[in-house]
Amino acid sequence: MKLRITPLNFASALLLLLAGYVWIKGASITGVNLPHLGGTIGWIFLLFAFVVSFLDLMLRNFFPEIKKLWIVELSFITLTIIIFLLVK
Repeated sequence: MKLRITPLNFASALLLLLAGYVWIKGASITGVNLPHLGGTIGWIFLLFAFVVSFLDLMLRNFFPEIKKLWIVELSFITLTIIIFLLVK
């Protein structure tokens, strides 16, 4: 099995780091410290990391060429950010 680095690998690693940070440091929303929500938000970040990793595995099966895989995954990340900003 080849080790292929993809954008969704970076996204899942970032989500895992965020989950650990929130668990250790606690949640802070709009400047108000909410230590009792740290575990819940940490679990949500872990769920997101699992979903992103699963999506990465699925896309690797559909796009065997690394160049096309990078284009599709970067397009997915861009679309997700645009939808997030529109909803916000």
